[in-house]
Amino acid sequence: MDSLSLILDDIRLTGVEYLYLATPKPWAFQVDTEGLATFTLILQGAARLRLDNGEELKLEAGDLTLLPGAPYTLFDSDGGCEPLALNPLITGHITEPLILGEGAPDILLLCGRCRFDVGLSRPLIAGLPSHIIIRGVDQHPPEWLRIGLEFLGQEVAKNRPGRHAIVNHLIGILFIECVRDYVESLPEGASSWLRALRDPALSAALAAIHGHPGHPWTVPELAAIACLSRSAFAERFGDVLGQPPLSYLQAHRMRLAAWQLGHTEQTVSRIAEAVGYASEAAFSQAFKRQYGCTPSRFRQAEPAA
Repeated sequence: MDSLSLILDDIRLTGVEYLYLATPKPWAFQVDTEGLATFTLILQGAARLRLDNGEELKLEAGDLTLLPGAPYTLFDSDGGCEPLALNPLITGHITEPLILGEGAPDILLLCGRCRFDVGLSRPLIAGLPSHIIIRGVDQHPPEWLRIGLEFLGQEVAKNRPGRHAIVNHLIGILFIECVRDYVESLPEGASSWLRALRDPALSAALAAIHGHPGHPWTVPELAAIACLSRSAFAERFGDVLGQPPLSYLQAHRMRLAAWQLGHTEQTVSRIAEAVGYASEAAFSQAFKRQYGCTPSRFRQAEPAA
């Protein structure tokens, strides 16, 4: 598998919920996105989006905005009003538009969200901007999005067994398409470590690390996969990803271990083996350095999965 697919697998998108929303002016919505990836598609009308840092963006019909964990306010072109919390309105899969207020709707939105594992997705989310905008064409969504929305509507309307799994996967595909579009648009020399995914050498090494995290990787072995000399590989990896190859591997192993401790009943020794440690003692020491407590204590403190 390619490195982007493996990294996206780690974020584990689940719990997709969405609704269609129509409302006349004045209107404004506040969205809190802690631990959530949210998306907003303007189907009719126009809107402005204000990020938590005060930045404002103009959105028109056909525009899709993906916000991987950043809170925001969405409001009408005249400045809106006191914002209404949108999160409590999004419950499940709501295909009939929720109409707020009286009068001709000023806006028709598709708003959705899904959960992601904050720990496992940290490198990806840190590398993404606060928002990704996919602009529409002639006030219509891009073709891939239009097809996805049609499939979404058909799947929900039929209410067949397995609907929730299908919807989760479909929204995951839309999320991946947005991230892929962003990665492909990164200019040469961009500071984001995501540009490593466009570097054939680094992408091959990342695919090896994420595909087989328990393998006892060495820098020469990863350099051989990247088809570079040891020194050239180590220098390029550090420049782009901001840390040495084995430090990246170590941090990735610890994130995987933390997820296993919080979401499975695997023993500590089995988890240690799965992430590349020959002994439970060595794993526990490394885990404590990373998280400040032993694996057993970490598991006790984690909420039930």
